[in-house]
Amino acid sequence: MNRTIILLILLLASLTSNAAKIKFPGGKCYIYRYALKDKAATNYTLDKPQRFLSQKSLERRQRQGVAIDSTDLPVCRAYIKLFDVRGTKIVGTSKWQNTVLVQSNDSLLLDKLSQQDIVRHAKCVFVAPDSIEEPDDIRWNVHEDFNRWDSVKNDPYGMARGQIEMLNGTKLHELDYTGRGMTIAVIDGGFQNYDRIPAFKETHIVGTRNFVPTRIDKVLQVCERGPFHAIDHGTKVLSALAANAPEVHIGTAPDADYWLLRSEANQIEQPIEEDLWAMAVETADSVGADIISSSLGYYAYDEGRGNYRLQDLNGHTAFISREASMLAGKGIVLCNSAGNSGMGQWKKIGVPADAPDIITVGAIDRDKRLASFSSIGPSQDGRIKPDIMAQGAPAALISGRGTLVHDMGTSFSTPIVSGLVACLWQALPNKNAREIIQLVRESASQYNEPTNIFGYGIPDFWKAYTSHQNL
Repeated sequence: MNRTIILLILLLASLTSNAAKIKFPGGKCYIYRYALKDKAATNYTLDKPQRFLSQKSLERRQRQGVAIDSTDLPVCRAYIKLFDVRGTKIVGTSKWQNTVLVQSNDSLLLDKLSQQDIVRHAKCVFVAPDSIEEPDDIRWNVHEDFNRWDSVKNDPYGMARGQIEMLNGTKLHELDYTGRGMTIAVIDGGFQNYDRIPAFKETHIVGTRNFVPTRIDKVLQVCERGPFHAIDHGTKVLSALAANAPEVHIGTAPDADYWLLRSEANQIEQPIEEDLWAMAVETADSVGADIISSSLGYYAYDEGRGNYRLQDLNGHTAFISREASMLAGKGIVLCNSAGNSGMGQWKKIGVPADAPDIITVGAIDRDKRLASFSSIGPSQDGRIKPDIMAQGAPAALISGRGTLVHDMGTSFSTPIVSGLVACLWQALPNKNAREIIQLVRESASQYNEPTNIFGYGIPDFWKAYTSHQNL
């Protein structure tokens, strides 16, 4: 009897699993990344950066003494045209790493294009799977009000107070350092209903951009409001930063300006997502973002294509980590999640969490104990990782339906930190990106005795402000 029940359960599970798969639209598709040898045919010059960078980006660089260099020049249009042949489509470029992404149904054609003299090397970063997981049904209705038990009467921070006070961020807010004048770019996989949720009514969203190719996103067109709204992971991340629902939830930088950038295709896991992330990062730079909050990370891909090894976690092997390592040099602070692999076989941080000159954030619980899922360090070349810790087990957040929720992950400890970095930098505008990163590290609870599990510890943003404001 028991055996029969078990077999039935297994059969039903199998049928359910098969039903959840759908055919990838459009058949075979390949995308290659071509790394180019130079920018010799460029139409741009370093003495006219306003042609490829916004005024806000230029002002940020000037303020920090950051020079414009050849990596800032766009990929040569003449070179891009050499890949724009019949049967191909240009997906995007990375100017910092001088690469171009090309899509085709013909892998032999893409191989042939790699033989051009301008190509340093080529790599296949996407192969269309035969099938993918069917998108989850999304409930689009948004709650206009919160449950009465979600409110904390006479406390403007509501349920978010603990996660902000743990980092001594409320004291910066009391001095009106709430992110005003700072621009934060949020890179994620979907921002369900961000434009309809009352908690974001006062949020200043400057712009949005989707970098996931249409061919990959086509299956998500079944979503009522399109792929940008397909999941609410980014909505929750944004809420930790920007929500303004007094007595229920206040974010760490409610008065900052925001760019919402989608680089993650949630139904696949392939190396192209590193390229899409790089495109988002360079867009954030060009529009003048000061801080990037990224709750994304990678180490293993579908069917093992491009998997990383532990020895690759040196900040310079992964394409995405090389990109991340350039950000501070452009005057931008990147806060990136450490990862949630602490309980798995991998255990370690992913990429780009291994990059130097960024703030990698792990997760702790309300009692300041390590969250068991939080990924550990160090980087493979011996640097302390994660850098710091913040509450992520759980964090108070606003869901894509506008409700108060508590969710787990370094994905949510990261934006708590990102917002307070914006507040600190607002308070200390003469600091450059590397100095802000170091201030945050030095303020942490075990800066003098860091570990590969807790990093430099729990940051104290009031200490970072008071100790260095006059230096």
